[in-house]
Amino acid sequence: MEFLNAFIVSLQAVWAGSGFSHFTMGNGIMILVGLVLLYLAFAKEFEPLLLGPIAFGCILANFPETGFFAEEMNVMKAINFGITYEIFPPLIFLGIGAMTDFGPLIANPNTLLLGAAAQIGVFVALGLAMVFGFSVEESAAIGIIGGADGPTSIYLATKLAPNLLGAIAVAAYSYMSLVPLIQPPIMKLFTTKTEREVVMEQLRDVTKFEKVIFPLVATIFISLLLPSIAALLGMLMLGNLFRESGVTDRLSDTAQNSLCNIITIFLATGTGMTMSAEHFLTRDTLLIIMLGLVAFIGGTAGGVIFGKIMYVVSGGKVNPLIGSAGVSAVPMAARVSQVVGAKAKPGNFLLMHAMGPNVAGVIGTAVAAGTMLAMLGR
Repeated sequence: MEFLNAFIVSLQAVWAGSGFSHFTMGNGIMILVGLVLLYLAFAKEFEPLLLGPIAFGCILANFPETGFFAEEMNVMKAINFGITYEIFPPLIFLGIGAMTDFGPLIANPNTLLLGAAAQIGVFVALGLAMVFGFSVEESAAIGIIGGADGPTSIYLATKLAPNLLGAIAVAAYSYMSLVPLIQPPIMKLFTTKTEREVVMEQLRDVTKFEKVIFPLVATIFISLLLPSIAALLGMLMLGNLFRESGVTDRLSDTAQNSLCNIITIFLATGTGMTMSAEHFLTRDTLLIIMLGLVAFIGGTAGGVIFGKIMYVVSGGKVNPLIGSAGVSAVPMAARVSQVVGAKAKPGNFLLMHAMGPNVAGVIGTAVAAGTMLAMLGR
């Protein structure tokens, strides 16, 4: 009898210390959200390198009694340190720079305007966020989601609204991952079939000198104009110099592969682990998700509409679809422009033309963030 009582007490202790006894409906909802995101990442291939770790981090964050967020949990402390102290975003930019060919932007500088036009979503969402009662600092951090640039969103949120960092980071990376789902309907809504069928002239060849001098000039000018984003733009351009110099192949390979992959795992998983039910299922978070979608739709629409203006001014030589790549989800947004264009006219190759506004969008979003920091005195 004593043995049976002891056994029952032991079972009760196991149950009391298990996650099942502390499991809530909110945990269940967030685990379901994580599973849906995993499906989109692995089955639908929506940015699996980003969405996969975010989704799994979300699932892990909603297991009760794991101790993941205890003060002594060194792994989580290291990940949070890299996010909070702005280490990870510049390193991601280093990798992006090493992976990105700036040639299409240099060959057609007019596409800078498309990258700038796509930032309209940032300011639309900023205004709406203030209407919903967020402070101007919080609204600026929310608005930058429209740039579809996860590292810049994290960088700005850390400086202006650290209390909203988790929701902003998740929204930014989620919408980046869902570019192939969100953008095509907007692109088709704002363009005619004739406009989507435009075949653009081949871009001119860009010299090695131009490719080397561009990141140097951009770094000097933008860093002097907006010192607050020197870390982001500087690392972006340094990575590109590694790529284009021709004498730093090992550094370029490390920046765009090993280092970028490691930082992506840390940053994306850490971002996902901010999606615990008690922090995520709140009014503010749901508003941020909604406003982020508005910002993203506004940015896509702004780029396409300005592309239509360029179509008219150029006498029908610019395909407005490339304007959607002005949001800075590199290179996914450019690929979406290619896919939608090829569906309208099989064989049409818009990818390299779309890479111009896509790269301009990376720079434009960082400049928008720097402008906000300067205006707010940060």
